[in-house]
Amino acid sequence: MQAIFNLKFKSKEQAEIILKALSPEINKYIPKTKIEITQKEEDIILSITSSQISSLRAACNSYLRWIYTAISVSEIQQ
Repeated sequence: MQAIFNLKFKSKEQAEIILKALSPEINKYIPKTKIEITQKEEDIILSITSSQISSLRAACNSYLRWIYTAISVSEIQQ
C-alpha cells in the first residue's frame, strides 16, 4: 500500500524550510514503512509505502502533523 501527498507551498523558500524541518524525522526508522520525500520548486512530494494499513496510517498521520506544525511555526516567524 502506498500514500502519495503532493503539497504545494507559497514559495520555493517555504518548501525548503519545511523540508529542513522534516529532515531529522526522515532519517528515523519507522517500522514496516518506507518514506521518500522530494522537493520540486514550491512542491514537496511525500511518498509513504507500507505492507500494513495500520503502519501506513500511523506514518501518514505523523508526517502530516509534523508538516502542519512546521508550517505553523514558519508563519509565526514571518
